[in-house]
Amino acid sequence: MEFMRSLMFVPGHRQRMIDKALASEADVLLLDIEDGVPPAEKDVARETIAASLRAVAANPPEGRHPLRFVRINAIGHERMHEDLGTVLGPGLEGFCLPKVETPDQIREVDELLASKDPEGTIRYVASIESALGLLNAPQIAAASPRMAALMFGAEDFSKDLGLPTLRVAEASELLYARSAIVMAATASHIQSVDGVWPDIRDPEGLLKDTLQARRLGFTGKSLIHPGQIETVNNVFRPDEGEVDYARRVIEAFEDAQARGDGAIAFGGQLIDAPIVDRARRTLAMHEALGGAAPASS
Repeated sequence: MEFMRSLMFVPGHRQRMIDKALASEADVLLLDIEDGVPPAEKDVARETIAASLRAVAANPPEGRHPLRFVRINAIGHERMHEDLGTVLGPGLEGFCLPKVETPDQIREVDELLASKDPEGTIRYVASIESALGLLNAPQIAAASPRMAALMFGAEDFSKDLGLPTLRVAEASELLYARSAIVMAATASHIQSVDGVWPDIRDPEGLLKDTLQARRLGFTGKSLIHPGQIETVNNVFRPDEGEVDYARRVIEAFEDAQARGDGAIAFGGQLIDAPIVDRARRTLAMHEALGGAAPASS
């Protein structure tokens, strides 16, 4: 089972940062050729990323390692075609598609990949960064079998709405947009990724914002600094209390089934099949990630 809890943007023109990121605990690397790279460095970023991907393919890492996605330039821009032509090859596992506003944009990339990746191994994380993109999010999420996740591009979305530059508290003004992206992704059975917490000097703010994201139903969060990985990974993995509760729920339900009961009261709560399914997913995630996060305080 695969999980994308932490998705870290890495400037594609910085070889040292790419090398460090490849050895990190991030679940996904978003090797960047778009906003994180100055226009004069785009060619360098493409070549640097392509060489790094080929090196990884030639010497695959052992054990669990970050998935390797590339954030290309905007769909339809001439730079996008250069991006695809350069980085598509061994070592690449997906694309982060920025500023997606319509399902036709997803299908455009599908057509470009049809002959180059006919088996459909390359997947997409589509970034929703505008009001139009948000309105079309359900259709975007369902536009291609390559879709792996919707991601909230909070900073560009805020710019589109004319919101203040400074993020306040848990960004309650973005609550509707974040919830809408979760709903759109969930309806298409793909993952939902929250936007970055931009202040790398504010670990408390990062923790609060990530906890809020999980409560809203997001399955992961994008980030911009290696120092944010541990917090994000821990929030989006079951903690010891959740794992213990899930085990007891499953045990109680299986005992009830053996007696011929379809639902039971457990800990003051009615336990039926949907709750048991969630408990089983919790244990599956716990086992796939090799353990639980520290218990919540």
